[in-house]
Amino acid sequence: MLQLLSLILIGFLVGIFVISLGGGGGAIYLGVLTGIFRLAPAAAAATSIVTALPALVIGAWSYYRKGLIDFKLGSRMMLAAIPSIFIGFFISPFIPQQIYKVVIGLILVALGLQIIYQLYHNRPSKRHRLSPGLASVLYGILGGLMVGVAGLSGGGPITAGLLILGVPMKNASATSSYVLVGMSIVGALLHLTGGNVDWQAAGGLIAGSLAGALLAPTVIIWLTNKPSRAFLVKLFMGIFVATMGIVSMC
Repeated sequence: MLQLLSLILIGFLVGIFVISLGGGGGAIYLGVLTGIFRLAPAAAAATSIVTALPALVIGAWSYYRKGLIDFKLGSRMMLAAIPSIFIGFFISPFIPQQIYKVVIGLILVALGLQIIYQLYHNRPSKRHRLSPGLASVLYGILGGLMVGVAGLSGGGPITAGLLILGVPMKNASATSSYVLVGMSIVGALLHLTGGNVDWQAAGGLIAGSLAGALLAPTVIIWLTNKPSRAFLVKLFMGIFVATMGIVSMC
């Protein structure tokens, strides 16, 4: 019973925190399942991505009702990400885990630092070195590879990419949630064939994360309705993405 309550509480906190920032929480769930509940890596990867999906659906629906999703940009990212999920899944057995962790970690650190740089230099999206269309495709590909190879949600590069392209934080969170729904459906189906889901752990995390996801859109709107708070949220997001990259390399 204590373990179940712990899972529900963790799911709630991750749901409200991560959906507010436009992520799926796959990396956090993966860390909880392997580090605290000692699941095998394959089972943890399958469980984490299955766990993240219901909360993403609820979060994306809530954002949709508030009119915050950029479907044109999000659909472009999703269409780039889905083939990458399949590629990542099928090449994952041949990629040394340490090499993958270092490459993804360095990319996430670079994305996080770029978010922070843009905040302090006030660079508009039109100065992005790549065209918005090409850049969104590249961010989608990176997110898809993270889902396919490691069972992560891929939310880091998707949300970071949207912010770098100049999308406001609340719209970036909303659009990222939409993209991650499609990515997570494909990733869950693939990882269900390659790993065993621990449904006891997944059930508790899902129950908590659904409640958190319902509150997330209201939280992010409140956090970003003043420029000073919006600045701090973006600064935190940049630090968070960079930290995820550093942790993934350890």
